[in-house]
Amino acid sequence: MRRDDFTVPAGAAGAFPGHASGTQAGLALGAIPADAAQMDLIFVQGFEGQTIIGIDPCELDQPQPLRIDVTAGLPRSVACSTDQIGDTIHYGQIREGLRELMQTHRLQLLEAFAERIASMVLDDFGAHWVRVVVVKPKKFEDVDAVGVAIERRRSVARQGGSLLDWMGHGMVPS
Repeated sequence: MRRDDFTVPAGAAGAFPGHASGTQAGLALGAIPADAAQMDLIFVQGFEGQTIIGIDPCELDQPQPLRIDVTAGLPRSVACSTDQIGDTIHYGQIREGLRELMQTHRLQLLEAFAERIASMVLDDFGAHWVRVVVVKPKKFEDVDAVGVAIERRRSVARQGGSLLDWMGHGMVPS
């Protein structure tokens, strides 16, 4: 993935407080893929919790803090017209899913943990695109944070539906 693969929509810098703009915009947690610019974005930013995760022996005894950002994309949410929560992704339910995952997972790597979150958002909440950032703050005394950011898209197989449904969402199987 290259820095140039991401853009921050015009005027979106304020929508993602604390994130870089200008030349650093491609690395901002709020950056989105250029081809997803027409998506509605639902996000949970700065979720904090404690869990046991890691590969170092010192990480496996006591829970440690994690910070998680999740951005989920839907092609023009029906909720924009209906004003009904059932027609979009309920960010409160994503939050609850994160809380449950923090308590129940048995993963070692942040990459695997982020993948589990992405699968939850795509499969359980019907997102078409998701970006997950998982951060270990102050893992090392001379570093603010370490972590991982992943992006996943819904595959045609995950979406189901007819060819007309796929076309309506801008995805035509090849």
